[in-house]
Amino acid sequence: MLLLAVDTATPAVTVALHDGESVLAESNQVDARRHGELLLPSVDKVLAEAGVKLEAVTGIVVGVGPGPYTGLRVGLVTASTFAAVLGVPVHGLCTLDGLAYAAGAAGIEGPFTVATDARRKEVYWARYEDPRTRVGEPAVDRPADIAEQVAGLPAVGQGALLYPDVFTDARPPEHQSAAALAALAAERIAAGLEFLPPTPLYLRRPDAQVPKNYKVVTPK
Repeated sequence: MLLLAVDTATPAVTVALHDGESVLAESNQVDARRHGELLLPSVDKVLAEAGVKLEAVTGIVVGVGPGPYTGLRVGLVTASTFAAVLGVPVHGLCTLDGLAYAAGAAGIEGPFTVATDARRKEVYWARYEDPRTRVGEPAVDRPADIAEQVAGLPAVGQGALLYPDVFTDARPPEHQSAAALAALAAERIAAGLEFLPPTPLYLRRPDAQVPKNYKVVTPK
């Protein structure tokens, strides 16, 4: 098994290579405006550090969000393209699940909350019983509207750090890690569990909208 994992659903452009037992190499950069510029060089860097060719990869792992439209699609399109070219499966995982798994590696057992920045003064979030067990589906809300639901729980992710009045026990990790995503995927493959399709989990409409009324220009 040789898994190439990527995630661009958050400001982190993160890539990792996992052999089914451990992480061979990883790259993590935080830049919300340069997903498209940073992802492929990060893949090249990870493969070079591990000393393997792209053709050796047996599966692609990708974070499907939730996340903002522009950044999220960079990772999904890249993952699907690699999978098609190599003829290997692509395994979709919820980005919040990757952060939850990383929280477990950091010593958080649960219950706890994962929250990422959704912009517009909102967060993408979910509650977890433990690092592998999510309670319900991911959601997008204003922090004040979910204060009672997350009260007293440890919280990880950039969204928790942005709103300390609501997430009063914010802890690391702050950003997504493809290494954690890959490790979670390796576990799920070994257990014969299913994955999400490599399609974006937006939870809301894109920021960019088609104008409702077009200005009609006619020759005089």
